Amino acid sequence: MSPDESSALRRQLITTMTGRESQIDFDSAVKDFPPALRGAKPTGAPHSAWQLLEHMRIAQHDILDFSRNPNYQPMKWPDDYWPKADAPPNAAAWDAAIQAFQHDARELDQLIEDTHQDLFQPFPHGDGQTLLRQALLVATHNSYHLGQLVFLKKMLTAQT
Repeated sequence: MSPDESSALRRQLITTMTGRESQIDFDSAVKDFPPALRGAKPTGAPHSAWQLLEHMRIAQHDILDFSRNPNYQPMKWPDDYWPKADAPPNAAAWDAAIQAFQHDARELDQLIEDTHQDLFQPFPHGDGQTLLRQALLVATHNSYHLGQLVFLKKMLTAQT
């Protein structure tokens, strides 16, 4: 792969991870989420907005940790990936989760942008995972849960 092709791939991965070319991006999905509805679950919904936000934050952080930490220790699925409480303990916790998600997203972007990082080289501490795979995992995982979050917001605000 030429340097230009590598650069183009890296830029496209970052665009894909941010959701800028998809239906919704993270910032738009969490913007103005009504505080009173952050812990609510409509009948039949498996997760609240808080649980989705925290799950996305935790999973993205775990992917980042795996991608740059040769001493990575796996988390326990599903217990370590989902918060127990339906609602954030306070508004500050909601805001902190958003900021942590955004911080880790920037860290992932920087990792992808770093031309010293081989997108195709399997991690020595993994079982075949590459940085390319991790970037695509972040993009698809976040896209899926952002869709859930937006749908949940629409359902909850329609009921009020």
